[in-house]
Amino acid sequence: MLLLANLEKRHATAARPLFSGLALTVAAGEIVALVGESGVGKSTLLNCIAGLENADSGSIRIGPQAVDIAKLDESARAALRARNIGFVFQAFHVLPTLTVAQNIAVPLLLCGVPAKEHGRRTRALLERVGLSGFGPRWPASLSGGELQRVAIARALIHQPALILADEPTGNLDPRTAHEILALLLERVREQDVSALVVTHSQQVASCCDRILTLTPDGLS
Repeated sequence: MLLLANLEKRHATAARPLFSGLALTVAAGEIVALVGESGVGKSTLLNCIAGLENADSGSIRIGPQAVDIAKLDESARAALRARNIGFVFQAFHVLPTLTVAQNIAVPLLLCGVPAKEHGRRTRALLERVGLSGFGPRWPASLSGGELQRVAIARALIHQPALILADEPTGNLDPRTAHEILALLLERVREQDVSALVVTHSQQVASCCDRILTLTPDGLS
C-alpha cells in the first residue's frame, strides 16, 4: 500500500539533504513506527508521502494501483489524498465549529460519498471507537482521549489505503495513550490498511510491526 524508492528531500539553505536514498515498503495490514532525532525530517517525510510537500527526487507509490504521487498535479494529488490517505495528528485537528459526527464525515464529503451514507457510517464507526452516542456533541466537551478517538474515526471512515500518524499519542497520558494505540492497531488490522506512525514513544514503537530509524543517510 506504500512504496518509496530512492526518495530525497533537500532544503535550499542546507549543505546536505534532509534525507536521501529512502526506500520503504509497507504492506496492507502492517503498521510501521518511524523514529529518529528531532529535526531529522520525520514529519517532512509524512508530508512528502501525502503530497503536501515535494520530494526532490524518487518515487512515492500509494494504494492498490501504486500511483506515483510525485508525478501528479495538485488537483490529482488532492483527489488521491481524499481517497487513499487518512491522517491522525498529535494536535487532533478537530474542527471546533462542527459536531463530532460532522468532523468524522469530512472525508466522506471530500470523496463524494452520498450524504445519505454519512449518518450510517459515522454511527457505526463511533460505536467501534467507543464513542457511541457522541455524534451530536461539540469537540469542546470532549477529553483529549475522546478527541483522539474522533481523529482516528475520521482517518478511517473512508477506508483509505494508508494511515499517516504524526505523534498520535503525544498529548495523552500514558493510560489513554495505550488505549488509543490499541484502538489504532485494531482498526488497521481490521480494515487491512497500511500505517506509518511517527513517534518519540518507545511504548508506541514497540507495539508496531517494525521500527525504522530515519537518519540523513536513509532508513535503518
